[in-house]
Amino acid sequence: MHILLTGGTGLIGRALCRHWLQQGHQLSVWSRTPEKVAALCGEPVRALDRLQDYSGPLDAVVNLAGAPIADRPWTSKRRQLLWSSRISLTEQLVAWLATREQRPQVLLSGSAVGWYGNGGERELDEQSPSVTSDFASQLCAAWEASALLAEALGIRVVLVRTGLVLAAEGGFLQRLLPPFRLGLGGPIGNGRQWMPWIHLQDQVALIDFLLQHPAASGPYNACAPVPVRNREFSQALGRALHRPAFLPLPAALLKLGLGELAGLLLGGQRAVPRRLLEAGFVFGFNTLDSALAELLD
Repeated sequence: MHILLTGGTGLIGRALCRHWLQQGHQLSVWSRTPEKVAALCGEPVRALDRLQDYSGPLDAVVNLAGAPIADRPWTSKRRQLLWSSRISLTEQLVAWLATREQRPQVLLSGSAVGWYGNGGERELDEQSPSVTSDFASQLCAAWEASALLAEALGIRVVLVRTGLVLAAEGGFLQRLLPPFRLGLGGPIGNGRQWMPWIHLQDQVALIDFLLQHPAASGPYNACAPVPVRNREFSQALGRALHRPAFLPLPAALLKLGLGELAGLLLGGQRAVPRRLLEAGFVFGFNTLDSALAELLD
């Protein structure tokens, strides 16, 4: 296949490039830093700084671009960047697709389980409505809506609502390791909030699975079948590192330092991948202990 990626230099994008290059697919990455694409994604990957430079056949588009949402407080400037790097970019991508005579069969576009808002104790599958409408939820909703515009072009649209991606290098887990390795880790707030997680290998596998299944369309929760609470996650990480994990990070301190962004860490989603399981996708890592054992071995 000829595949065009946005966000190809990110954690998931780099892993997808490695996976698809091994399968013999032809890859192009649209990036703000095209000079870094070869080093990060692989020498055979074509770098694009403008969509108009792309020529030739195109079978699929994978749209994962977006500035990191939890890196810093949501100032008005940061909100604008988070919005433009997702919604404005996706709108630009769909507008470009409309100009092509030969259009891809599928657009797989990123989203997050944050689409549901803070779900509390509710179990959330893809049929569930959003529970709260905070900034993260509004961001995901607008991101999905901009991608769904491609349906009017006759393109199959798949929306991947990703949880916390666990990887050996980079991502959420790597930010937790330093304090946990020092024995200073522990739950966030009361630790009861749900944490939908997924191993990077399963994230790559499910994207490949959905891309190649013609019946797949609409939203899919990209998270392991067994979600855990934040306290359980902290205990499992402590066990994997053979360190204590009981020092809590007080909610008040988090709110003081991060403002509204703290809600992203103090809330959560008890999300389940019902549609993926019904479609026949098989997870390689169903339990958190097995995922951490593979990543930290």
